[in-house]
Amino acid sequence: MTDLKDKIVLITGASAGIGEATARKFSQAGAKVIMTARRLERLEKLKNELPGPVLAIELDVRDRGAVEKAIAGLPDEWKAIDILVNNAGLSRGLWKLYEGNPEGWDQMIDTNVKGLLYVSRTVIPGMVERKRGHVINIGSIAGHELYPGGNVYCATKFAVRALTKGMLIDLVDTPVRVTSIDPGLVETEFSEVRFYGDTERAKTVYQGYKPLEPEDIADAIVWSATRPAHVQIADMVVLPTAQAGSMVVHKEQ
Repeated sequence: MTDLKDKIVLITGASAGIGEATARKFSQAGAKVIMTARRLERLEKLKNELPGPVLAIELDVRDRGAVEKAIAGLPDEWKAIDILVNNAGLSRGLWKLYEGNPEGWDQMIDTNVKGLLYVSRTVIPGMVERKRGHVINIGSIAGHELYPGGNVYCATKFAVRALTKGMLIDLVDTPVRVTSIDPGLVETEFSEVRFYGDTERAKTVYQGYKPLEPEDIADAIVWSATRPAHVQIADMVVLPTAQAGSMVVHKEQ
């Protein structure tokens, strides 16, 4: 089992949901946590609640220049990132492709795919040079199965799955590990963001069954990160017990 004490962990999209829960779990395990997100005020509030050393950085992963500047500008004692959690992501809308919102497409592609690429490209070279590190990408069941209206979002998560496999191949001759954690239905702000702030519609997504909680995925992330150095959890799908696939969910009447 890998000890997390004093390990440096960078988490994107850490201001809410899975990212916030992951920051809490790593900090409780003794890691030094770098939290990034667009909502700095939320990060600062979370920072005051965590037990260990924490850096809170306002960052939009869609901005490649900002990503490069933020990583290059880390204090010297924070530069040697041990674990990268590519968590920042979102969905916009649930429309047929020919009725979709191109602005929402751009947000999903720029965040879920290009943002992951920008952060990974900036962080991984240091891991390779130091001969240690772990990249954990947050995928989705949507990267395994399509569902109606999920066209572009699913495409971005299929891309995350492909990029994770590409990282596994490219890093196989190094000690750097790569993991994809692919959740099913998790009750977070995800659906509220997807439906552009329609909280009532978002609530219906999680009614009639027990969805996953952000802490469940954070547990899976930390567990993957603490396996012995020779063990690599390449791909983990995590579903609530009431879910058997993207469109197979048992809801009590």
